[in-house]
Amino acid sequence: MKTHYGQLDRRTFLKRTAQTTAAAVTVAGMSFAATPLTARAEKTVPLRTSRISYFRNGEIYVNEPGKPDGKPLTTGHVDFKPSWSKTGDMLVCFRRTKDDPVTVNWQSAIFVVNVDGAGFHQLTDGTATDFNPTWTRDGFNTPIWNRKNARTGGFYVMQSKVGGKPGQEVAITDENFHTWVHSCLMDGRILVNSAHPTLGWGVFLVTRRDDRKPLYESIQWELGKKGQLHRASISPSETKICFEFLAGARFTEPGHTLYIADFDARNHSITNLKAIANEAGKKIWFAYPRWIGGEAAVVYHSGETGKNQLYVYRLEDGSTKRVSTDAGADYRYPHGEAAPC
Repeated sequence: MKTHYGQLDRRTFLKRTAQTTAAAVTVAGMSFAATPLTARAEKTVPLRTSRISYFRNGEIYVNEPGKPDGKPLTTGHVDFKPSWSKTGDMLVCFRRTKDDPVTVNWQSAIFVVNVDGAGFHQLTDGTATDFNPTWTRDGFNTPIWNRKNARTGGFYVMQSKVGGKPGQEVAITDENFHTWVHSCLMDGRILVNSAHPTLGWGVFLVTRRDDRKPLYESIQWELGKKGQLHRASISPSETKICFEFLAGARFTEPGHTLYIADFDARNHSITNLKAIANEAGKKIWFAYPRWIGGEAAVVYHSGETGKNQLYVYRLEDGSTKRVSTDAGADYRYPHGEAAPC
């Protein structure tokens, strides 16, 4: 495994994150790593009414929840899982380049596009299996995603840079054991599932370190021995988390329950779990919960009507409302404005 990232000293980190948000988390004694493959995210875009990005019939859209879809950002391909940059001006997605009945046998290309549809560029060549990209929150716009190891069948974590070209991406976790990135923290750590060779299967916060192996810290959560956490998203303040839970050790797509919970990055814990959708675990596709409106609501997709549609759950009153406008279209993978998952 090759890693390329430089050390970010504590003073620089604290200055950067204080400018970015008053909610920055500092962790005493940690080594905060950045990378020369990233583009500095100095300028943020002021938030308007909170928008979402999403998949509709294989194309990527940006829109306000509940409004007509308008024109897609991408056409002529099958594009998936847009994640919105913290700076508010870009999406990172993946494009299927080779189909297969088994999803993990697809080939795909990671790409970046501006939220107005301009600036499209691929970061990978489309010959690997690259899934579920997001962005780091550490003061850089760093696209980060999961790549399949064709030899082992597991995944490992990759990164590139805005404006990067295929072949410039690098691995940031060991290719020889499975690690899947979900979300990132402002201090540079990443939230993952992993089958660690000595720590076993679990949920971890990973610190990338110069010239040393990444540090894996176990996350404690009450359902950890009962099943699997998937598609997690840490809130903008980094005090909450939303995720899918699947009981048991065998992965199936339908039957996940969506939760929100408290997240403590310092003490490595997820507590006070509350089911917000499919508490009964019905064999229906409920997936991809993501924060919107700051932390006022969570958007997700569900196939409970027989067609995938978008829904918003509001924390204040526990209400749920369908916000996709075409009952006959296939909506998936919503994501909140300027809130990387």
